[in-house]
Amino acid sequence: MKLENRLKKMRFNNNQITQEELAKELDVSRQTVNAIENGKFNPSVKLALAIAKFFKCNVEDIFYLKKED
Repeated sequence: MKLENRLKKMRFNNNQITQEELAKELDVSRQTVNAIENGKFNPSVKLALAIAKFFKCNVEDIFYLKKED
């Protein structure tokens, strides 16, 4: 199974917040946000919870498992 996410969609649905703005709120680099969005980096549980808290939703609303072919 592969970890997928809706982070980019969440950013755009939240006043079109930029990767840079989100990174500052989470105290990470913009590159980290970009890597998460593109599936190149799986966030720690702590970071995933911080992202969910920022968007006032559950972790599962952003991150989900997808069965690989």
